[in-house]
Amino acid sequence: MHKTINSSELKNMILVGAKQLEINRAKVDALNVFPVPDGDTGTNMSLTMQSCVREMTACQSSKFAEVCDSISKGALKGARGNSGVILSQILKGMCTVIRKSEEGVDIKTFAKAFESGTKVAYGAVSVPKEGTILTVIRMMSEYAVKIASKKKNFETFLEDVIQEGEKALALTPELLPVLKKAGVVDSGGVGLMVIIKGFLSALTGEEVAESYTEADSAPESDFGDNSAIIGMDLGEIQYAYCTEFFIINLKKSTTLSAIDRLREKLMAIGDSVICIGDLELVKVHVHTNQPGKALTYALELGELERPKIENMLEQNRQLKAKMDAERKEMGMLAICTGAGLSEIFKDLLVDRIIEGGQTMNPSASDIANAVQKINAEHVFVFPNNKNITLAAEQAKALVDNKTIHVIPTKNVPQGFAAALEFNPEASAEENKTNMIHALDNVKVGQVTYAVRNTSLNGFSIKEGDIIGLDDKKILAKSHSLEETVMKLIGRMKEDFHQVITLYYGEDVKEEEAEALCEAIAEKYPDCDVDFHNGGQSVYYYILALE
Repeated sequence: MHKTINSSELKNMILVGAKQLEINRAKVDALNVFPVPDGDTGTNMSLTMQSCVREMTACQSSKFAEVCDSISKGALKGARGNSGVILSQILKGMCTVIRKSEEGVDIKTFAKAFESGTKVAYGAVSVPKEGTILTVIRMMSEYAVKIASKKKNFETFLEDVIQEGEKALALTPELLPVLKKAGVVDSGGVGLMVIIKGFLSALTGEEVAESYTEADSAPESDFGDNSAIIGMDLGEIQYAYCTEFFIINLKKSTTLSAIDRLREKLMAIGDSVICIGDLELVKVHVHTNQPGKALTYALELGELERPKIENMLEQNRQLKAKMDAERKEMGMLAICTGAGLSEIFKDLLVDRIIEGGQTMNPSASDIANAVQKINAEHVFVFPNNKNITLAAEQAKALVDNKTIHVIPTKNVPQGFAAALEFNPEASAEENKTNMIHALDNVKVGQVTYAVRNTSLNGFSIKEGDIIGLDDKKILAKSHSLEETVMKLIGRMKEDFHQVITLYYGEDVKEEEAEALCEAIAEKYPDCDVDFHNGGQSVYYYILALE
């Protein structure tokens, strides 16, 4: 455990953070909506970090001041795009604090570095926008300062700061409507979180891997994708050209006030303006329809170096073209609750899963939004609950660029059966027919507990009783979970059933499910009996007989 970090460890944190970002670069690119949907945030941030690493690696000194200066210089020199420049300022602000250390940086100092990074980053942006990377670094820095004195090592400190950063990231769509419209979180914020997670990995010695995957995502997918972004109208891009350059060899007559005036001139001809630096080097970034005028303004202060002008309209067109090229004829959407059930659907090649079930029914809008994110002409929707079927049907009216086929699955095992029937070589109508027919081949029961006293289906039920039911009525009850399962199977099983599958819920241990599975196999030797971790709430077991 690290109570302090030295300059070599700081270098390694930067190295691993940069590597982590490069691994996840494409995923960050895919989230890019704000300020324009041009799909390059991950690339720009990664190039910024790579420049930082090059400059830092060239620094042979072990003194914090010199290491930090190389990090700041490298980040500024390589800063690309709005997100890259802001990242460079976060690093600059952090290094301003860390460089004052002589032997080691403690947790309180690092928290102050976060705070300084926030201040410098906000100061660099002409019009700071909440719901972006700025919100993420601000909330993390505020929390870092709050907990610094309570933490005894960097590992637990960074873990908690990262957790706060994830909360900030989840908040960004609520602060920036364009993110909510596209169904994503801020791409720059994701990039920053990847870097900070890299810092932690460097200290713990963990192997660098992809930070965000489908498997460890939150409900309603991972951090989204660019399927909704590419549907945005090109008319939403007000300024077409991302213009960047350095001003070097500034004229003797140039003053800091002149740099401020340049910033004001740029704001008059565009947005996303960042104009930072000093009398030795100035970095400029602006989105404008008059890149030539921006360059002319800059020439009044000094010489231009590395000018870059990118057509963001064309970048957006390329995203659309790529999406069109990858469009397939058919896709699938399932609704369920439970990580294990979601994983099974993914194994069955279902394109997207929405969190929902007996206690949480997604709306027609939720379903329509998820359908829009599946790049297919026809989408088969598995509600997996009779209370969700109507909303799925209503979603059809909210989607006009593809066809929704609702397969009336009443439960998850029926959803599995339907997904298994999918044949990409068959037509949509053939698949729909086969999927619906497959529902008749599976009989499903569920085991849960009674929440109140009642009399129903001939049973006198007391609160806390373990009850077994099919999709219509209660079939079994007892005080024992195993006894109820056995009674339920006894009521449901018919001679033609050859397979019994148990999906155990979040309140059941694996060894308990395994023991129950063995007991069922002993009682029904003519059947293949298997069990899987469903992870569902409310129901101890979901049973499927086929």
